[in-house]
Amino acid sequence: MTFRQFVINNVVRNKRIYAAYFLSSLFTVMVFFTFAMFAFHPALAQGKINQYALYGMTVAGGIIYLFSFFFVLYSMSSFLQSRKKEFGLLMLHGMSTRQIRFMVFMENMLIGVVATIIGISLGTIFSKLILLIAENVLVIEESLYFYFPLWAIVTSLISFILLFLVISFFVTFILRSKKLAELIKADQQPKKEPKASVLLTVFAVLLLVGGYIVALLVEGVAVIVAMVPVIIVVTIGTYFLFTQLSVLVIHFLKKRKSVFWKKTNMILFSDLSFRMKDNARTFFMVAIISTVAFSAIGTLFGFQSYLTGGVREVNPYSFTYYEIEEQTEEEIAQDLETINQLFEENQIKTKQVTAELEYFGASDVGDIFIASESMYNDFADVLNEDKIQLDDHEIIGVRQSAAIIGANTDDQFVDQPIELASGAKLKLVDIIEGDILPVIDAHYVVSDQVYQQLSEPSKTEKYTVWNVIEGKENRVVAAGEQLTAELNVFPYYNFQAMDYMIYTINQSYAPILFIGLFIGIVFFVSAGSFLYFRLFTDLDQDKAKFSAINKIGLTDKELKKVITHQTALLFFAPIIVAIIHGDVALTALSHFFDYNLIKESVIVLGSFFAIQIVYFLIVRFAYIKQIKGSLLS
Repeated sequence: MTFRQFVINNVVRNKRIYAAYFLSSLFTVMVFFTFAMFAFHPALAQGKINQYALYGMTVAGGIIYLFSFFFVLYSMSSFLQSRKKEFGLLMLHGMSTRQIRFMVFMENMLIGVVATIIGISLGTIFSKLILLIAENVLVIEESLYFYFPLWAIVTSLISFILLFLVISFFVTFILRSKKLAELIKADQQPKKEPKASVLLTVFAVLLLVGGYIVALLVEGVAVIVAMVPVIIVVTIGTYFLFTQLSVLVIHFLKKRKSVFWKKTNMILFSDLSFRMKDNARTFFMVAIISTVAFSAIGTLFGFQSYLTGGVREVNPYSFTYYEIEEQTEEEIAQDLETINQLFEENQIKTKQVTAELEYFGASDVGDIFIASESMYNDFADVLNEDKIQLDDHEIIGVRQSAAIIGANTDDQFVDQPIELASGAKLKLVDIIEGDILPVIDAHYVVSDQVYQQLSEPSKTEKYTVWNVIEGKENRVVAAGEQLTAELNVFPYYNFQAMDYMIYTINQSYAPILFIGLFIGIVFFVSAGSFLYFRLFTDLDQDKAKFSAINKIGLTDKELKKVITHQTALLFFAPIIVAIIHGDVALTALSHFFDYNLIKESVIVLGSFFAIQIVYFLIVRFAYIKQIKGSLLS
């Protein structure tokens, strides 16, 4: 058998160890290839799609490539740590340190080249599907037609072959040889009982609690000011959480007889403190990487929701036409006829209302919009919202949504009474929530009787609004685009089509969300791979441990229970910490925008947690199979 055959057989026989590394590398290559495929797409080259999307994909590809370097480096380090005994046996049979280094170099290059070729091949095979998905996600009108991505293939192939080559040289350069006896007995070396510092534990708790409190209490611009200090404090606190606090908690539980002596807890806790100490850096890295993924995707998703939700709350109507003083009656009539005629041609059924919105001078606050009860109910009917009923001489205030940028809230309501033409004065009796009328400021609604007694208005605005009750979405958007182009011509810009505005926002923002989602998924998959490496690094030790315990009566049910608890701790400890970090970060973001992001937070964090559960179940099944297989042999 030649040395080359020996290397190939070594990789094949250790496929369990290399599986996660290979699949993660393959996935990373596929993602990078996808970005390259978009970057070299003829539609982008011809300028049909926003060039900012091309720039963003280029930057994202660079981030993924840089992250891949550190991911592969860490993966190889994990392999080398778990193979000390193997290297010792090879040296015992006459292999030199130089040959071991060359073997590691060849193995890494073999895995890297195969992962690169298969990753590019799968990316090419599924490129049409990927382009079709991207075409819908990116909200673009042009078709991202299939093309043979030659330059994307060349770029990806050269980039990752070079990456694996550099990593292979780097790893073999830093690979240090130890004494033969140390390598042979690497898995038999006794470990010292890990100790935790009470001072550092208290320090970790203070850092985390302090960082959380600051992040949750600050609002507005203060969120940006506090962001960097909070990130630094929470990051340091997270490191000491895993290296100190976790070990201290385990020691405390081991001293509690009611916990330690209960069923199989003795087996679980016997080496748990060692595992926590050994895996502390991995837990820390996974927690931070996952937090970045959660926060980035949650922020992008939340910001999109904030933009589209804010636009809809500014004006809840499908179409709005505002009459300008400079317009003639004929121009206004022609515009309204054009709008209604286009609706009819596109089979769009709407509810319509036209009203004059009157503003009245109130103290030193300026002009305040006041609506009558019937006017408010006419607009509410168009939106199918609840109507109101007011008693005579009753006035209520309507508070607009805080999500509206520049909107006045209830503290803008006039404290002084409103004076009628008869001299009578009325005071505000209640404040309600509502986005019914097409104004962004807080305003009043009065009974029809009171409205007739108001003094002459200081300013009048006339609006016509339409709300779609039946019609295909694409036709509504197309109609909005056409009317916006025809009616909003200098010097008149008095027409708004909300569905078309939201469509353009999504179209501009979708590439950013698409890119962020890809990067977040790469980070999360890599974090899961780190946990896989750590778990299977200890497999040989676990086989020996459970083999010994099995001889004194450990049942299959108890074995599965111990392994499940052990694996669950490894997989969910850093993820739960990351979810808490991410939830605090998204809460702080909601304080910055003054917009509720609970729905977005639940969707993002819940989705990643569900994926982690699936990953855990798959790895648990494979791990139990490996342990049980060793017990039968």
